[in-house]
Amino acid sequence: MPDAAAPLEDWLDKTETVQDLITPFPLAALAATLERPDPRGLVPPLWHWMYFLPVTPMSEVGPDGHARRGGFLPPVPLPRRMWAGGRLTFHAPLREGERATRTSTIAHIEDKTGRSGRLVFVTVQHRYAVDGETRIEEEHDIVYRDASPPSAAAAAGSAQRPAPAPQGEAWSRTVHPDPVLLFRYSALTFNSHRIHYDHPYVTGEESYPGLIVHGPLIATLLVDLVHRQLPDARLRGFAFRAMRPCFAGNALTVCGKPGSEGEIALWTRDHEGNLGMQATATVE
Repeated sequence: MPDAAAPLEDWLDKTETVQDLITPFPLAALAATLERPDPRGLVPPLWHWMYFLPVTPMSEVGPDGHARRGGFLPPVPLPRRMWAGGRLTFHAPLREGERATRTSTIAHIEDKTGRSGRLVFVTVQHRYAVDGETRIEEEHDIVYRDASPPSAAAAAGSAQRPAPAPQGEAWSRTVHPDPVLLFRYSALTFNSHRIHYDHPYVTGEESYPGLIVHGPLIATLLVDLVHRQLPDARLRGFAFRAMRPCFAGNALTVCGKPGSEGEIALWTRDHEGNLGMQATATVE
């Protein structure tokens, strides 16, 4: 492992391997949370995020609820960390009762300065396999940023010029993420990041207007829309990018529009008509 004071580039190509047993309870619990049928032992696309979870002792948790810097991920010296997006290829589903292996590699680190200050982007490649057979390939983008002053952070949450969400969707479904939904998803993914459940923290320390809906949960709702509309389709690929936070208590509409060659454009529209997440699904 590189020294904590080493340049961030020294973390490139660092690899770790984690094993997990695909147990039934997370599948039943997320199905109940999303009002979906029992997946009958198969792990639906993106539900694998409930497995291979780091179990961090309380003594190693930072003030934001995340694990302290270091370990597998590089010790980026910036206080804010968010899931920015990802790209996934699904070869075959994981199944209940299997012992699966996830091999993760730090593939890319980019340090740059934007309008909101310093930003560091880290891309992690994951390979999920059972007995050497690759089931899922994933690239996971993480963004770290400076702590904005309260006025600037509040603007990022509510007044920064947002992009309007596209119109003309063929499919749509409006959900109302509330603190109970966020709590359940945090519990199922062992995510103790305080922005998802601690209202005084997220509004006082990070200056957002409310609890932030998990990016992976929103991505899961977009894929869920595809399965509601095309229950017999097989998802082969999914790419998503978080554009703007969504806050608990506000209506969130997930939208989809099928295109050619099995591609489906997906996006979210918040209660003010703003674009929150863009995605593309490929089905067969």
